[in-house]
Amino acid sequence: ITAFLVRSSIMDAPAKMPRAATRAATTTRMPAASCFPNSISSHSFSLSAVSSDYKNGSIKVTRQKGGTEQEYDLSYRIHNPMRLSSQQAAPLLVLHGGPGVPSDYLYPLSEVVPYRSIVFFDQLGCGRSPVNDDSSDAEDADPDIFSIDLSLDDLELLIHKLGLRQFHLYGQSFGGILAFEYLKRISEGKSNFDDSKCLSVILSSTPTNVSQVETTANQLMSSLKDEDDDESTLTERFRVEHQCRTLERPQPLLDAYNHAGTVWRGTESISDWEAVQPAADAARMPSAMVLRGEHDFVTEDCVEEWKSHFNHNFVRLKVLQGCSHHGLLENGKMYGDLVDSFLSEYD
Repeated sequence: ITAFLVRSSIMDAPAKMPRAATRAATTTRMPAASCFPNSISSHSFSLSAVSSDYKNGSIKVTRQKGGTEQEYDLSYRIHNPMRLSSQQAAPLLVLHGGPGVPSDYLYPLSEVVPYRSIVFFDQLGCGRSPVNDDSSDAEDADPDIFSIDLSLDDLELLIHKLGLRQFHLYGQSFGGILAFEYLKRISEGKSNFDDSKCLSVILSSTPTNVSQVETTANQLMSSLKDEDDDESTLTERFRVEHQCRTLERPQPLLDAYNHAGTVWRGTESISDWEAVQPAADAARMPSAMVLRGEHDFVTEDCVEEWKSHFNHNFVRLKVLQGCSHHGLLENGKMYGDLVDSFLSEYD
């Protein structure tokens, strides 16, 4: 299995079934129905269905392009905006995965954590934060306007513009990488602003090393191929076993894929990233919870090092029984209870 398959279709992109898979779908080996947790993905999660209490907006972010400064819109959505300054339940700031897969698939957080203000935003180049120039064209891309550091600059500016004085941070998959790097930047005193405080952080299905998780995913794919060498169903079998264990692909996930970016997309864009602990003189990072699914391609080996990369011992590892990479969409109640309980400890 090539690295391209892992990078473009496993980590955070839709599993594409070849045409032959359509004919073979009835023979694809799937986990037994009893193996699937009660999924919230059977619900219709249109934006209005997720929450009738939300606010949309955008801020301007800048990039140097061709020797000039260019502005782009970074769009956000706030669930329960009137609670954004709550002293009893601090808001949750959500970072989506990819890179390049927008927040749609995480909107169900507002149903399973309904009483807290939640801030979603689409990172530059995907979803409702498109890049409307040649860098949005995969055949004529300018990758220089995309990077982890530039994404952190955008994140800091959003926090400042929204006036988030205290908040919790949540990152799913690649979003967890951004969350860690943001907290590392803050702890090392390299922030562009100093008017906010992160109370806690949740990393959901986030590896400490991208190369390692690609290798692991390839091994899991090979194991599935050994069980059944029908390559026309292989990607879908991987999806059902290790990516999202639902009988059908949840609509929020499809919505995200339909609005995904085309340039800075997938683990190929961050293939050399691995977590490094902050400097010895850095301030203490917030307490953390690391979630992963029992069947996740982000395996135990891919997350166990998180305990050594935070500069304290308050890192909690949790396994979501019966779930894989998208636990929120596989068992929303269990997922929401875990998230809400952890956040409440640090409000």
